[in-house]
Amino acid sequence: MEVFLIATSVVALAEIGDKTQLLAFMLAAKFRRPWPIVWGILVATLVNHAAAGWLGGFVTHWIGPTALRWILGLSFIAMAAWMLVPDKLDDDDAPKPGHGVFVSTVIAFFLAEMGDKTQIATVALAARTPDALAAVVAGTTVGMMLANVPAVLLGDKLAHRIPVKLVHGIAAGIFAVLGVVTLIWGSEI
Repeated sequence: MEVFLIATSVVALAEIGDKTQLLAFMLAAKFRRPWPIVWGILVATLVNHAAAGWLGGFVTHWIGPTALRWILGLSFIAMAAWMLVPDKLDDDDAPKPGHGVFVSTVIAFFLAEMGDKTQIATVALAARTPDALAAVVAGTTVGMMLANVPAVLLGDKLAHRIPVKLVHGIAAGIFAVLGVVTLIWGSEI
């Protein structure tokens, strides 16, 4: 349960102001059909984070525990720094015309999440706790939904009221603590 809660918290905070949350706002404004967008986000996130979690678990079999501890610890610290860099939505992440709302959302979200902070966090969390892969994927998916469903349902009303810098600072702090703890104790906590 602890792994699930950490994964949920880290990703929910990391997602605030992230390009995929900006994409959720854009999809909601463009299509004005929230439920196909929400379902599309869920499907894209499950597929993307399951693959990322699998990769994280797979990595643990190829890298020794000492090297893995250093890679993960430094990765979490790098994620902390990356959290402090504002995100913007690229033109490549915009939905392509000709698809329905659900398919457009699945494709756009899946592609936007490739190499994104939350996907890399999923890889790192799964590598840190390979025995809890399901909890990591479930937690990161719930975190994505906690951040993006309100973005779809409330749109611009919510966007201007969230202190994005503060939320990113908190997420950066959590990533930094995870990094330091991993460097000192490995995955034994």
